[in-house]
Amino acid sequence: MGRTSFTVVIPAHNEEKYIGKCLRAVKSAAKYVAPDEVEIIVVANRCTDRTAAIAERLGARVLPNDEKCIAAIRNTGIFAAQGEIIVTIDADSLMTKYSLAEIKSMLQSGRYVGGGTNPRFDRMSLGIAVSALYVAVNLIPVMIKNGGPLSGAMFWAYKKDIEAVGGFDTSLVSLEDMDFAARLKDYGKKSGRRFGTLQRSYITTSARKFDQFGDWYLVKNSQLTRRIFTGKDREAADSFYYDVR
Repeated sequence: MGRTSFTVVIPAHNEEKYIGKCLRAVKSAAKYVAPDEVEIIVVANRCTDRTAAIAERLGARVLPNDEKCIAAIRNTGIFAAQGEIIVTIDADSLMTKYSLAEIKSMLQSGRYVGGGTNPRFDRMSLGIAVSALYVAVNLIPVMIKNGGPLSGAMFWAYKKDIEAVGGFDTSLVSLEDMDFAARLKDYGKKSGRRFGTLQRSYITTSARKFDQFGDWYLVKNSQLTRRIFTGKDREAADSFYYDVR
């Protein structure tokens, strides 16, 4: 690989079912920038399946991480990245083909410090729709505190700007994404750049949490949902994220 423009960081815990699809989507998007300038890092977190082997076979650089902290897992890939532009996406999600091109265009315009994108589930039901609305309503106080709406799902920014804000906050076991977005947004304001959202591109993410727990789980277990939204409740985070599967 010559000069590396992008590093796509993918945290992965036992993702053999999804990692291949995720990587192929990244490679498809790379065709619309410079394929030989896109580095892919898969951070294999406590994997006991074929995730790492599949990722290596498909050309990804695999780094180990054994922490039960998604912020730390993301940071492992980010701080090891060679790319000028960092993109983070979960292993069970697929970026659309113009994603990297749109990110490059927005960052090179000088108007954006970075941003996120909009997610779509790979299946929909009434329960999932209500759950998504319930989560959005519960995030309103977080949004107000941080000065307005913040997109997430797939983050993108120059590595130098991510490093300037310290990456993801490893004191958080959940809600690290919104915290990161808020800090990046505030940092961008200092140089007249705003936090953006991809308009042409989006990600498709699996509904596997709903498949596993049930489409109405988050609504029926509202206390657990509120605990997860504190960002620091280890027991709640373990029960829904880290100790599942």
